[in-house]
Amino acid sequence: MNVLNSVITYVRRIIKSPSDAVISDALIVDYINRFVTMDVDARIQLFDLRTNYQFITTPGVDRYNMPLYSIQTELGPQEISYYPVYQGFMDPCFVNGIQIPFYGQRNQFNNLWPNYVQLNVQVGTGNGTTGPYTLPFPFLPGNTSPINNPISACIIRGHVDMTGVIAFNSGSNVIVDPPISDNAGTKIPQVPVSSVFSSVYFTTTGADGANITIADSGQFLDGNQNYGLLMNPGAAPYGNTAIGQPTIPLPFYSTTQNTINYFTGVAQNVYFPTAIPDGMPINGLCYYYQMGIPRSVLYYDNVLTFRAPPNTQYLVELDAYLSPAAYLNTSDAIQFAYMSEYLARGAARKILSDTGDIEQLQFYEPFFREQEMLVWKRSQRQFTSTRTQTLYSQSQFGATGWGLNNMSGF
Repeated sequence: MNVLNSVITYVRRIIKSPSDAVISDALIVDYINRFVTMDVDARIQLFDLRTNYQFITTPGVDRYNMPLYSIQTELGPQEISYYPVYQGFMDPCFVNGIQIPFYGQRNQFNNLWPNYVQLNVQVGTGNGTTGPYTLPFPFLPGNTSPINNPISACIIRGHVDMTGVIAFNSGSNVIVDPPISDNAGTKIPQVPVSSVFSSVYFTTTGADGANITIADSGQFLDGNQNYGLLMNPGAAPYGNTAIGQPTIPLPFYSTTQNTINYFTGVAQNVYFPTAIPDGMPINGLCYYYQMGIPRSVLYYDNVLTFRAPPNTQYLVELDAYLSPAAYLNTSDAIQFAYMSEYLARGAARKILSDTGDIEQLQFYEPFFREQEMLVWKRSQRQFTSTRTQTLYSQSQFGATGWGLNNMSGF
């Protein structure tokens, strides 16, 4: 009973459809997949799915999306689209083996690490044209020499969340995160406005008194991910557009044009959507941070945010619950064989509900609940075997076998 074929057979017994002509194996596999990926992790937290998530930070990158499964194909041509690899993250969190505070609420995290926006600083002056303009932030070095690690300070870069990453990767089996764009910036309009969180803004005033704003897009230049592609912000849902220039039909980005270097603070040869009046100040807004080893982490909106932003590569480790992966064909092994009957009854429960066989659904419901409790019992035994921590259980005396009664020599 450790292969998917056995589960399919048991599903057929429950729904009393032994023939493939009534309901195909492919459709039963689809119901099993749906129960595994969408129901199991929401109904019960299994100890077998608890794991350790590890990744390496990138210098200057402060936000990291929860990873996604690539597109899978189950029995038959049906595809299972992107979905999170993990159900969520939790304490403890370690950076290079050092435990750091883990936050799940933005107000607590931001009270300690406020996103202080630098005061409007003039970074350029209008000359009556749309561009090009070179716009340097004065508090960063602005040099053109290679960046050496570890890096002392940087501008926080824009970010695209998980929904935006899915839109960016639409039609591709390979997940690219953070989004890396070509030199035409063609995918900027493809990502929903609500999924883009800009961190760098250049603002000025047009001849008609209206605001003119460009911002970073959360997408980075192919070939150099320290350069963020600038964009024209627009209205939801897909109003963000790439920046163009009069002499080239398509938008154009390079290391010296329409991008912001997050380490030097220089946006080079930038074109605005409309002409900037002669003498009109162009201001820059950004989040500026001293970098170092991360000391706190916020988990919010499926994003891990670190403060301080990492100045080099660090190993991050967190507790997590793995999302069960879908099965691919009928010869695949069940991930945990003791769950076979539970999965079969769960899939059959969905089928009986969809076909409207309420009498059979009600008859089998107690057996489904019984299997769920039996599966959960395994995890429950493991969870309850862990000692409840006290003030003394993690002290140096408790850890070395010394008790309070043995402290008389101190």
